[in-house]
Amino acid sequence: MTDNKQFHGSDLEKIEKIYGIPKNQIISFGANVNPLGASQKVHKALCSNMDSISRYPDRDYVELRKAIGNYTNAKPEYIMVGNGCTELISLFIKTLSPRNTLILGPSYSEYERDIELCKGSYKYFFLKEGRDFDLNVRTLFDKLAKHVNLLIFCNPNNPTSTALSVKTIQRILSYCQKRNIFVLIDETYAEFAPKELSISAIPLVDNYTNLMILRGTSKFFAAPGLRLGYGICSDNLLLLRMKKQQNPWSVNSMAEVAGRVMFADRTYIQNTRRLVELERTRLKLEFSSWKSIQVYDSACNFFFARILNSNLTSAQVFEHCIQKGLMIRDCASFPGLDERFFRFCIMLPAQNDLLLAALYELLEKPLVEDKEVAYLEDEE
Repeated sequence: MTDNKQFHGSDLEKIEKIYGIPKNQIISFGANVNPLGASQKVHKALCSNMDSISRYPDRDYVELRKAIGNYTNAKPEYIMVGNGCTELISLFIKTLSPRNTLILGPSYSEYERDIELCKGSYKYFFLKEGRDFDLNVRTLFDKLAKHVNLLIFCNPNNPTSTALSVKTIQRILSYCQKRNIFVLIDETYAEFAPKELSISAIPLVDNYTNLMILRGTSKFFAAPGLRLGYGICSDNLLLLRMKKQQNPWSVNSMAEVAGRVMFADRTYIQNTRRLVELERTRLKLEFSSWKSIQVYDSACNFFFARILNSNLTSAQVFEHCIQKGLMIRDCASFPGLDERFFRFCIMLPAQNDLLLAALYELLEKPLVEDKEVAYLEDEE
């Protein structure tokens, strides 16, 4: 069995090399990207603006920031764009230079890397399996000691698919503000939420200068190759310091063109939300009758699952699925998790059916057969 813990959802080239499956034949349930693909309006805009690569983009990205402001209802002066959320995470942590960071885990690993590069230290506050990975705010407050400078969390969280309400976030921000703790919220998956406004902290930006919200276009807008992300923060001094450290023209001309179009494409946005909601409801209902795994409630476009069969591991589930050209995410490599957990995103209905069949074959079918054998033995 291949050690698959190294595989990110985008590692299709590695999968192709190791398993001999052409990457264009792999259905990536591990990348969490909108299965509709990029908006057709974005396709047309890119094709008709190819000449934009022959000139520099606007250094201040005025029109792009206006488009993001219209989309998020945030003030353009609070918005900073970057070469994906990855660049903005690095710039933010480098600029803030926190000595001690607390990360709500399990979570995305890029935060660790940038904190270490800045010679800072970090600890995890792990969401508990016994609470279905729901946050205990009082316990969190106990861990936010005086020496903590920065709190980081994803909302919805990757990989647990749980989300905090705006009311809970407001409690956290108020507590942290009194203690000079900055809060970084990664809202990469917020747009997939059944009720985005109930979990997004963007409306709170005006009232809290100790808040930075990060979003990207890789997942919801299916544009990971564009490398376009944005941050929203009302601390203008912090934004200015970040911009001074950012390379000029960090966002390329094509990403600028695409961004101005995608955020205004209401039909695409509505179609995406409709698809995700319908499939999320259908799949959750299907999994509710399974005895082999616990599939947690999802506040975004992916599901987080715990294997209940002690004879199976997440590595075996990955191996079984990839042999059928279906790539899920083994979550054993996430800090705070083990080989009982895996993650998979919502794709198109027919693709989701393929994954359902593969998972049923490995996880549920043996249980059904065992019951049949037991029944026959009883008859004898």
